[in-house]
Amino acid sequence: MKLQQAIEQANLAVVPYIMAGDGGLDQLENQMQLLSNAGATAIELGIPFSDPVADGPVIQEAGSRALAAHISLEQILKTLTTSKIDIPLVVMSYFNPIYHLGVERFIELAKKTPIKGLIIPDLPYEHRDLIMPHIENTDIALIPLISLTSPKERMELIAKQAQGFIYAVTVNGTTGERAEFGDKIDENLTYLKTISPVPVLAGFGISNLDHVARFAAVCDGVIVGSKIVQLLHDGKYEELSEFITGASAIK
Repeated sequence: MKLQQAIEQANLAVVPYIMAGDGGLDQLENQMQLLSNAGATAIELGIPFSDPVADGPVIQEAGSRALAAHISLEQILKTLTTSKIDIPLVVMSYFNPIYHLGVERFIELAKKTPIKGLIIPDLPYEHRDLIMPHIENTDIALIPLISLTSPKERMELIAKQAQGFIYAVTVNGTTGERAEFGDKIDENLTYLKTISPVPVLAGFGISNLDHVARFAAVCDGVIVGSKIVQLLHDGKYEELSEFITGASAIK
């Protein structure tokens, strides 16, 4: 199923993030199936990188564990070619690992997997042509990020070209659990919804069902990272499943 279609069909899109290779690549399929069985709409897979500028401490530590096990982007993609997961996967990678592997090689391998979306947080909108020509004839969407500090003119420019969904960043800074969010994010999300041709999902800092309910009122879904990564690392699988199931039922 295409990414946008899966999100639009969900009651509330819930996209958990995990670090691919954290716990070993032999566990990746089981981890994804756990999330899918709990009701995840799609799964965001982080690619370990040595300089993850947008990541908070929990995700940085997960990336460090994967790097210590010598997990590479190519190994992850080859593992995913045998995946039986039946919901869309979204890869979140900094540009360096993709460039190192080779953009054409990356897309060639990705087309053989359930990957339907690509997030590159350090690739500015103005440089999207480094990727776009390679995915034009695929069902892989390049997902744009829009931050709190983006002026309305830029929001409109990015939204006009958006594919799959828009990743609306809810905080200024890195990923990680937050106690509260600024009021401006509600205004931003409401405005994005009025101009976007694709669903709008909120991400960064979302860590409990109250957060999910708040954002459910103003957008189409949520992306949850640090909380999921920590629960997975701690082996709290039942709590993880209950959170995703509960979040999916909100709206």
